[in-house]
Amino acid sequence: MRTVQMTLDDDLVTAVDRVSKELRTSRSAFARKALRDALARCTVEQLEHKHRRGYERSPVAADEFAVWELSRFGVMNETW
Repeated sequence: MRTVQMTLDDDLVTAVDRVSKELRTSRSAFARKALRDALARCTVEQLEHKHRRGYERSPVAADEFAVWELSRFGVMNETW
């Protein structure tokens, strides 16, 4: 683990200290979790953006999910 120095607004430090105390954790542990959570959100947002761009470049065909929808409602298992 590395030690890093950060500059934070006084009100932010006060709020973090208050919440850290309520959670019975250290300021550093609180900050580590907050940073990990923020990185996870960024990853999800990037993947969602990539997914959205893919469908913009190659939209879903009208019948692309027809087989899945039919099997989902049991239509494919019926004999006609």
